[in-house]
Amino acid sequence: MNHHWFNEPISAPDAATLTAARERQTQLTKPPGSLGRLEELGITLAAMQNTQHPRVEHIWITVFAGDHGVVAEGVSAFPQVVTAEMVRNFARGGAAISVLAQEWGARLEVVNVGTVEPMEDLPGVMHHRIGPGTANFVHEPAMTVDQLQEALAAGCHAADRAAIDGAHLFIGGEMGIGNTTSATAVACSLLNRPAAHLAGSGTGLDTVGVQRKALVIERALAKQRSDQPLEALQRLGGFEIAALTGAYLRCGQLGLPALVDGFITTVAALVAVRLRPELAAWLFYAHCSAEQGHRRLLEALEVQPLLDLGMRLGEGSGAAVAVPVLRAAAALHARMATFAEAGVSSA
Repeated sequence: MNHHWFNEPISAPDAATLTAARERQTQLTKPPGSLGRLEELGITLAAMQNTQHPRVEHIWITVFAGDHGVVAEGVSAFPQVVTAEMVRNFARGGAAISVLAQEWGARLEVVNVGTVEPMEDLPGVMHHRIGPGTANFVHEPAMTVDQLQEALAAGCHAADRAAIDGAHLFIGGEMGIGNTTSATAVACSLLNRPAAHLAGSGTGLDTVGVQRKALVIERALAKQRSDQPLEALQRLGGFEIAALTGAYLRCGQLGLPALVDGFITTVAALVAVRLRPELAAWLFYAHCSAEQGHRRLLEALEVQPLLDLGMRLGEGSGAAVAVPVLRAAAALHARMATFAEAGVSSA
């Protein structure tokens, strides 16, 4: 890829700060290990932010929206028009992610990377429409190489905006009828798994619907399968999935921690980490979704999600729900007293 941003390095979180953070955790007024995973999260956030006073106050959320040609194969319980209708719902503040963003004081933007119909101007919605949805990948690649570049760049720009705004944490979300089918196809391609292992109910398909979806994915894989991350993304992905991949890569380059949401965003993270393994150090995983393939994806990435609440909405909603866990970890690391400060006897 010749886009200059794409090959910029991704540095590791600061090693000296990491060591000091580990040491600090042993001095805090509590039995060692008693805060469980919150301790490791605090240590990680300290190293990422290069300070013993990490903060997760300013949250930036970008939801990427796009349509999918594969919807023509009958893989969704909802009609395609819902993608654009939900973009309007985001703009009006009526969606789950809108409510949570308001609740946590987070900055929410929506980027239309490819609804079938062009959309009117809406508050909080940016237009970066790469095409009228992707092509039906059962018959042809989902997008051209140029469209892939453009989608990755849309994600890069979102992460840039977050960093310029001083965000402590980036959350990517997605909206697109048919996008669990697309994400499953990409994951099957990269993990070399059959569609039946990873295909789930998405918007609420019944058993027969899930089986049909798996068959559609297998037909696509027979033509489009690739173990190369960018090739799999171009042939089987969605504009919003590619944008998420670009956003995560850029977060790593900028040293901006990112909180990965559910199944679809985790597929984007898988592509990004396969491209740049060093990115893994900058990603947190919010929750294990009820979408059946998600647990297998998390296992393949060897990561532990923060929550498991049976959610499967998308939009970045699961990541938003996990925000207070990271806030708690940062605050405890930064503000608890040490034994010496408190005049408490240690063990």
